[in-house]
Amino acid sequence: EKSEVVVICGKFEADLSEITDEAERKEFMESVGLKESGLTVLARQVYHLMGLRTFFTGGADECRAWTIHAGDKAPQAAGVIHTDFEKGFIKAEAYTVDDLRQYGSEEKIKEAGKYRTEGKEYVVQDGDVLFFKFNVTK
Repeated sequence: EKSEVVVICGKFEADLSEITDEAERKEFMESVGLKESGLTVLARQVYHLMGLRTFFTGGADECRAWTIHAGDKAPQAAGVIHTDFEKGFIKAEAYTVDDLRQYGSEEKIKEAGKYRTEGKEYVVQDGDVLFFKFNVTK
């Protein structure tokens, strides 16, 4: 069996939760050598140990995170949004959250050649940003 250990100090996490200013929170964590809270690490580890992954969709007005199981293919991920997306799946246009952090915009991601087209057999990766193309006929 695979197991992970996450050490959390309840007092520290309680104190951290009382700090509302983000800059102060960061400074408080850095003062003890942390980049993120233990609760954040714990949540991420539990999520991954359960075999869950996150992909994102979005547009000009909204970005949304969706949960899938590790190993799900693009049509299954599309089906999480709406069953019609899975039934009529054609392709997924994709890049990663890391690409977005690095390049700053979808346009620059395309210029860098990081914008991809994926088919029905593509296994969605944690942190993918996906735009589904589909067609449903009645």
